[in-house]
Amino acid sequence: MLTILGKETSINVRKVLWTCRLLELQWELEPWGSGVRDPRVPEFTALNPNAQVPVLRDGDTVLWESNTICRYLATRAGDTPLLPADALARARVEQWMDWQATELNTAWRPAFMALMRGSDKFDDATVAASVQDWNGKMRLLDAQLARTGAFVAGPAVTLADVVIALSVHRWRMTPIERVQLPAVEAYLRRLEGVPGFAQYCGPDTP
Repeated sequence: MLTILGKETSINVRKVLWTCRLLELQWELEPWGSGVRDPRVPEFTALNPNAQVPVLRDGDTVLWESNTICRYLATRAGDTPLLPADALARARVEQWMDWQATELNTAWRPAFMALMRGSDKFDDATVAASVQDWNGKMRLLDAQLARTGAFVAGPAVTLADVVIALSVHRWRMTPIERVQLPAVEAYLRRLEGVPGFAQYCGPDTP
């Protein structure tokens, strides 16, 4: 049995839970995180020195960093379209996963934290710049989806969609002025047929 340490309201925990759902894996969720159980304690930092969720326990194996955990689970499961064995196909999935973790996340963090989490760490100019950058990254994604006509890395759902769909959902839920992106809107409609999308990209969990 896999054990995932975290809470379902965390976007990074939901990446892992959704991956488990798509791979039809069995897991248990051990509650940790802000407002649930403080990870800044020795018991938790012995597993992840960053004191961040999620953490995966698989027997004696312990992993942190959500995208890495998703890759591990897909590789552990064997041949799966979520993370193709072909080197180039896999690299195309992973480049978009890395883009999500660096470029896209960096763009939305100030706006989301200020407008949805009530953080006072960001002034108005920083939030406005974040909104502009976030929309710019979403335009880039829209162009990619227009090219594939389906999902982020091609015709099939991959781990790139798991991690990016959650960020797209966050973009849709945050009260900002959004650009019109027809390929992204069509993408979200396609995702409605993917198991787990309704649960992990639901209206109550930005």
